[in-house]
Amino acid sequence: MSRSYLDRIAPQILLAHHLKALKLPTFLREYDKVARLCAAEGVDHPRYLMRLAEMEMIDRERRMVERRIKVARFPTVKSLDSLDSFDFLALPSLNKMLVLELARSDYVERRENIIAVGNSGTGKSHIALGLGLAACQKGLSVGFITASALVHELLEARDEKRLLRLQRQLAGYKLLIIDELGYVPLSVTGAELLFEVFSQRYERGSTLVTSNLPFDEWTSVFGSERLTGALLDRLTHHVHILEMNGDSFRLADSRRRSRRARSEPPSDAAPQE
Repeated sequence: MSRSYLDRIAPQILLAHHLKALKLPTFLREYDKVARLCAAEGVDHPRYLMRLAEMEMIDRERRMVERRIKVARFPTVKSLDSLDSFDFLALPSLNKMLVLELARSDYVERRENIIAVGNSGTGKSHIALGLGLAACQKGLSVGFITASALVHELLEARDEKRLLRLQRQLAGYKLLIIDELGYVPLSVTGAELLFEVFSQRYERGSTLVTSNLPFDEWTSVFGSERLTGALLDRLTHHVHILEMNGDSFRLADSRRRSRRARSEPPSDAAPQE
């Protein structure tokens, strides 16, 4: 191997090593291509480096958002665009301007809560997922879980003597989304453990709750007027309430598909003469 060849490749090997050590994968992947483009365009060294730095920052932010979304454990990803395309006209009880304002995620920095209340099928989870993704994109840590699954995890953690660790994890999210509160009645122990989650997050982080029950029926879930009152006192101290009562989107969609199926002739039907 010639000396000139070694002299030529040694800097590239060392540069690759240093960029990997500095955790600059986009810089490493793009520096040669960007150098050729900048040379062809007559771009000076500072602007060349600025282009690479901008590419690294954009790619790093994208990876961080992807990690936050993965950690949040969303059942499906609803983009901010999905909030814009949400059929607000079909749900006149819902304040569209408030939802779009909440999508800026300033309420999370102020440690305020959100409660979306309404009958089944009106898009409460859709709105919660959209707001959760918006918070991830703003650099905030988010957790998403249904109320029944959360209680199950809390009971399991208690039995396995890792409850404190789980409680610290839940308290650490900037935004914790608890979906479908009210669909399943809770045991006494489950209700108490869930109350602890709300209590530990009080004025320390934002909590978004969706429920199919009006507040005066939450006692049927928690089984205790005292516990329900204490929970609502904490949850509604700094709160934005989204009223989402209306016709079920899922039921309406099912009816549309059913009508369409009845109106369409069978695929093997003979053409009329």
